Amino acid sequence: MSLQDYKSAVKQSSAPTTLPPVVHLNVGGQLFSTSLGTLRKHPGSKLAEMFNGQTQLQRDAQGRFFIDRDGGHFNAVLEFLRSDRLPKENILEVHREALFYNIKPLIKLLEDTPQMFGELVGRQQFLSGVPHYKENIEVLIHIARAEAIAARHSTIMICVLQTEEDFGLYENAINSLEADKESVVTFGPWKAVLSVKDLLDCVQTDIESQGFRVSIKPHITEKGFLSKTYTCFYKLTFTWW
Repeated sequence: MSLQDYKSAVKQSSAPTTLPPVVHLNVGGQLFSTSLGTLRKHPGSKLAEMFNGQTQLQRDAQGRFFIDRDGGHFNAVLEFLRSDRLPKENILEVHREALFYNIKPLIKLLEDTPQMFGELVGRQQFLSGVPHYKENIEVLIHIARAEAIAARHSTIMICVLQTEEDFGLYENAINSLEADKESVVTFGPWKAVLSVKDLLDCVQTDIESQGFRVSIKPHITEKGFLSKTYTCFYKLTFTWW
């Protein structure tokens, strides 16, 4: 191939693609049809960039434009682009798709719904003030899986210290345990007004959201008459079968 032929081939391959007014899509195996204008509705979105005529798009065997993404909630995204209508269910899942496609108006409206507003402004803001919360959730799951061999349940001790004063009693509290002290996972302290029960509800919610079945009960110890009883310990139990 001569240099002139090579330059001509490169120029031809980079030339704008003429897209049809009606676009047929294959999103993760689910089929959709919509107008080109609908996909380009929000210029800064990933869909608008994909279908701007400058991007080389992958096609399936039938010639449909292929997007390698789970198409289960794409219909809700498409409905918003068509009519500005918000979904009434699966809000978190649609929000995840809106983030992927970078449809900022949809992201903002979903985050203002009661379901997401409470999660983002209430629960997540609270948890951001609990030291090492996400890491502790991962540690709990790791320990539980390690103890699941030939067992129906895995039980882990957790210690919840709401205030700095509680935290100051940690050494005495942990020494009062008869169980393995090294496997105790500790949460807190935090400054928000939410209670220990609120924290425990969050722990259970976030573990169960990953498909596990868990329960949390106070750890009750029998102490002598002069011994101090600590109420900061709880048993987190994973049920495997």
